[in-house]
Amino acid sequence: MGRRKVAAADAPHGTKAPARYRGSILPAMLAPRSLPLVRTWAGALGLAMLAGCAATPAPPAPPAGPEAPAEPTEDPAVRARELAHRFIIVDGHVDVPYRLYATRDVRGAITEDLSKRTPTGDFDAVRAREGGLDAPFMSIYVPAKHQEDGTAKQVAKELVEMVRGFEARWPDTFVVATSADAIEAAFRAGKIALPMGLENGAPIERVEDVATIHAWGIRYVTLTHSKDNALSDSSFDDRHTHGGLSELGKAVVREMNRVGIMVDVSHLSDEAIRDVLAISETPVIASHSSARRFTPGWERNLSDELIRAVADSGGVVMVNFGSSFLDDEVRKARDVRWKEIQALLDEKGLAFGEPEAKRIVDAYDREHPGPRSTVERVADHIDHIVSLVGVDHVGFGSDFDGVGDSLPEGLRDVSAYPNLLRVLLERGYTESEIEAICGKNLLRVLRAVEAHARTQRGT
Repeated sequence: MGRRKVAAADAPHGTKAPARYRGSILPAMLAPRSLPLVRTWAGALGLAMLAGCAATPAPPAPPAGPEAPAEPTEDPAVRARELAHRFIIVDGHVDVPYRLYATRDVRGAITEDLSKRTPTGDFDAVRAREGGLDAPFMSIYVPAKHQEDGTAKQVAKELVEMVRGFEARWPDTFVVATSADAIEAAFRAGKIALPMGLENGAPIERVEDVATIHAWGIRYVTLTHSKDNALSDSSFDDRHTHGGLSELGKAVVREMNRVGIMVDVSHLSDEAIRDVLAISETPVIASHSSARRFTPGWERNLSDELIRAVADSGGVVMVNFGSSFLDDEVRKARDVRWKEIQALLDEKGLAFGEPEAKRIVDAYDREHPGPRSTVERVADHIDHIVSLVGVDHVGFGSDFDGVGDSLPEGLRDVSAYPNLLRVLLERGYTESEIEAICGKNLLRVLRAVEAHARTQRGT
């Protein structure tokens, strides 16, 4: 089946270019193709204005219109906080479920009250409300070890039940959301929506399992994680078992289109991403990936080619906040640290995320604090994606609670989204552009996937 025509609301990147280049490092660092034209135009305008000064004491006021942003009347930080609470903020990837799963007590119960400010982790309801976070996609993360021992489906089911337990335990605070309409309804009701995405498709052992996880409430699937699985090759695995997607993986993508689950290409090899884009009839997302332009050669981030291809599908690239995703020098330094940490865990037979492993990692971090990036660098990634494909194809995919102590200065937990909005305001983004980045782009994709599924059911 061929790729569907993209509706006007999902128009590809070529139909909407950014209104202007932002006040970031990108013009000097990246030199996009259109910059010379912008500079030439700007220079010509400057000369014309200088020439006109002698004859005209005051230039005419700029024309008013719907596209002209209002002149800021407040401190950008104040305005950013207001926007963070006015707009729906959707985050494509928050790893709090597995953080709590790995630290359960002997009865299997979670040990933290997420309705209150918690002493550990990056996410709780109090900090989410401070930051304006309305719809964090709960990552149903299944580590690769579970695909090897046959427990992947059971672990995924337990994590889904845990997230549903958040709503049952704190019904005035959280609500599980399985549609774009449900996310918006939660926002109106003053609750934090909890949509769910499956990180690692290992629980899908046959095509029929796709309908099962949809019934659980899963609304996107990251087809693999750190190792090749039965569906797809991983960007972290040098084996390239399938040369992209397996035949089962291709069938699963088609079935996800049919039932209404977004296909997530984060963690996939380049070949697997190309396979997804060739097959999927609905827009594709990268739930927590940044731009490879800043981390050359690192396949976990998306190349410019793949960013354009995701945008051509009508989809969204959701920028990861982890410092290793943002800056190549930071990534290289942290890779050295990670190898040392992994050696310590291997020596004791521990897996990352286990309570004893966490104690070892925390102690290492205290003794050997690693470098970290900045909130401005997150904005640089957003700028770059906007320069390539326009503002309709970028969002937030923080990876809070999933990247350890590597979050950038100014974005250390879910209370900090206003800091990022402030930087975007200072770089000249309009309110409508910021609203799109915060959540409208992802909600558009989710609605397109839902609509396609309805056509498959004939409803």
